[in-house]
Amino acid sequence: MAPELARSLRSLLETQRIASLGTLHQGEPHVSMVPFALLPGGSGFVIHVSRLAAHTKDMLASPQVSLLVIAPQSPDVPPQALARATIQADAIQYVEPMPGHAEAKQAYLSRFPQSSTMFELSDFSLFAIRPRSIRFVGGFAQAKTITPEGLAKVLGFDQGV
Repeated sequence: MAPELARSLRSLLETQRIASLGTLHQGEPHVSMVPFALLPGGSGFVIHVSRLAAHTKDMLASPQVSLLVIAPQSPDVPPQALARATIQADAIQYVEPMPGHAEAKQAYLSRFPQSSTMFELSDFSLFAIRPRSIRFVGGFAQAKTITPEGLAKVLGFDQGV
């Protein structure tokens, strides 16, 4: 990936805190909003969701998901030119004492410290969103598909995921 495109993707994922989560709901596509954090080592994303939410039930029934992270609107940038990343991924529920749970929780709370009380609620759990592929559009004629290993590199981690 070209260095300027890599910088743009990294900036997008580090500055945006909200993603659209696509799941399969009763045989139909379903999109919802989720706050997300980056997992340590650039291995993916983490979300913290209630089991009462449709998307949580959907991920447990069918773990194939998609995340869309998009740059905020700007009056001088046409909507079609906004930077965006679509992540095709597998959702894995992280429960204590599962390996990776503590690190995922810390990553989430580092980004959303105000969410600490939600970890006391029994119906909330963490899900790791492990990418299979990432399609990044940095603007007009600036699109690239990268692997999970490529994402880790973009995020500043030289080792694979």
